[in-house]
Amino acid sequence: MHLIIGTYTERLPHVHGKADGIGAASFDPASGRLGEVRALAAARNPSYLAVTPSGDRLYAVCESDMFEGNRGGGLAAFERDTRTGELTRLNARSTVGDWPCHVALARGGRFVVTANYGTDGGSVTVYPVRADGGLGDLADHVRHPGSGPNAERQASSHAHMIASDPSTGDLLVADLGADTIFGYEVSGTGGLSLKRELRTRPGAGPRHLAFHPDGRHLFVVNELDGTVSVWRRDAGGSGDRGGSGDPGDSWDPGGFAEVAAVSTIPAGAAIPPHAGGGNLPAAVRVSPSGRHVLVSNRGHDSIAVFRFDPPASGLRLLGVVPAEGECPRDFVLTPDGRWLIAASQDGDLLASYAFDDVAGTLRLLHRATAPTPACLALA
Repeated sequence: MHLIIGTYTERLPHVHGKADGIGAASFDPASGRLGEVRALAAARNPSYLAVTPSGDRLYAVCESDMFEGNRGGGLAAFERDTRTGELTRLNARSTVGDWPCHVALARGGRFVVTANYGTDGGSVTVYPVRADGGLGDLADHVRHPGSGPNAERQASSHAHMIASDPSTGDLLVADLGADTIFGYEVSGTGGLSLKRELRTRPGAGPRHLAFHPDGRHLFVVNELDGTVSVWRRDAGGSGDRGGSGDPGDSWDPGGFAEVAAVSTIPAGAAIPPHAGGGNLPAAVRVSPSGRHVLVSNRGHDSIAVFRFDPPASGLRLLGVVPAEGECPRDFVLTPDGRWLIAASQDGDLLASYAFDDVAGTLRLLHRATAPTPACLALA
């Protein structure tokens, strides 16, 4: 099994990038141990990756405000050898919006979509995939409106992550600056049509999303107020806090409403001095069984494990374990749910854990050095 690592390569306001580009390491699914990290392909700040289900194509954002002389970030396409893991660059495009921080596949891999954080407003960009896996001509680019009460972080919209709704096929885009999850329908040509707006609590700062296997529950990590929230489909309206909450206000039968929100760290938990007193949760994953929801905490520098009760739509924090390094930006679970691998961006570290999906516990197994890891993918 190959672990593919998105990284930062430059010094930016929020990170001191040290990598050469996309990295890789072997991973032994029998022991949970990581191999030595090596450089895989040159790229500028490839901070987030998307790999096709077959593993033969990879797409990486190039997080920047300029790309190949044009305003905006970049999106690079690679062919991947499924045996060796080696990458061959196919082509690249501008994301039009600046500072892209997430990339996802849409409509069965026919389109590649980026979330652009944006210095003066977030946006979403869509490119079609050519027959050879390369990127075609721009299909759509949509800017987000909105802002939030946090003057420092929410002066404008900031698109942060894209997830596909397993029931409708729509794209849900978490926008940290607008306190909104925008829902889009994707046309056969890659055009985006706004279908719903799920409005979070003011100042929450929705960052990342994950669906439960039942397709009915959506988990949202809120970076600014340090919570993970549960949204339930058809739970009393569209979830649009501007409406009356009556089910008749729903944009469509697939509407969601927020039904619970829980802190991602224990009450009174101490924050290390290097974090400046704050905790910023980052990534959220659901165990394959659906029993547990896991969240990474930057600042507290930990992985939190929650037990999920589907009938009650309730989350209960079971415990947290150290991430072994500063700023655990991302983590992945293996498809069988046995292992978890975490990437500590500012600690230049990967850590693997054995995950007990019955008890909801994590046990540290192995650590490996990796320069500024920001995203992990298994293939």
